[in-house]
Amino acid sequence: MKKMWKAGAALLALTMAAGLAGCGNQAAQQTQSGDSGAGAGATYTVGIVQLTPHEALDQATQGFQDALKEEFGDQVVFDYQNAANDPATCSTIANGFVSAGVDLIMANASSAVQAAASATGTIPVLGTSVTEYGVALGIENFSGTVGTNVSGTSDLAPLDQQAAMIQEWCPDAKTVGLLFCSAEANSQYQVDTVQAFLEELGYTCTQYPFSDSNDMAAVTQTAADNSDVIYVPTDNTVASNASIVDNICRPAKIPVFAGEQGICLGCGVATLSISYYDLGVTTGQMAIKILKGEADISQMPIEYAPQFTKMYNQAICDDLGLTPPEGYTAIPTE
Repeated sequence: MKKMWKAGAALLALTMAAGLAGCGNQAAQQTQSGDSGAGAGATYTVGIVQLTPHEALDQATQGFQDALKEEFGDQVVFDYQNAANDPATCSTIANGFVSAGVDLIMANASSAVQAAASATGTIPVLGTSVTEYGVALGIENFSGTVGTNVSGTSDLAPLDQQAAMIQEWCPDAKTVGLLFCSAEANSQYQVDTVQAFLEELGYTCTQYPFSDSNDMAAVTQTAADNSDVIYVPTDNTVASNASIVDNICRPAKIPVFAGEQGICLGCGVATLSISYYDLGVTTGQMAIKILKGEADISQMPIEYAPQFTKMYNQAICDDLGLTPPEGYTAIPTE
């Protein structure tokens, strides 16, 4: 009987130890999601859904990853997936991250944020390269804080200054064509806002929306035929197909002004530029606070780029015979 009692006691001890181990794993999982703060040796899995591959978004992703690697080293693992400019694929990727139980989702571009926000109401979602979160998420009278499991960084440059930039370069122009993808809500927001500023400056503006890259060339040709100047916002479809705009507008001697540096390098004359890498770093710093349990994402306001630089495309300016106004810096080509 004594041997049987000892065996039973040993079995009970093993069972209790296993139960405690299970509780320990649950605690570790809570820590990883940012609920209880980071414990020593905690590891994190971060899902990254990026709408499309182009320079600006790539830089933002790199800055985000570098910030987390600097803080956590090998304790952070990234699951990076690119949707190849297909919003439906963004949803598939985001749902996959939710099923896998990642600790945080970084959503790069508006369609990616929309997909991630629809996929989960509990896993922290940080956006980047998103122009206006109120527009992207359908929030009326947006105050700067989403108030849910979503926050992040915005790439919005001052739109009044972008309008003023066009006047600075082309004071004698009369008509401005606003070229953008109608499937991107933030692009519509930008052109509507810039149009109002341009009209205050005396320009006649016409919007030229295209549905996707398939009709982009035809719409761009129409815009070039009927405009003295073309403005393109921070539009992901244009960014991925800037050569289409350049191949039409440069031979026609129509200057293009862009909402960001990558598009400007591909087809533009000048831009009011931000560092997307630094924007990604800022997003990563927000993620660190969330993963370590130092911040509640529902109370984190959207953060913006701290500075903007006037930049110009030397090659296109040379081809069009344009001299940059004082205060502009050439976009590096290497």
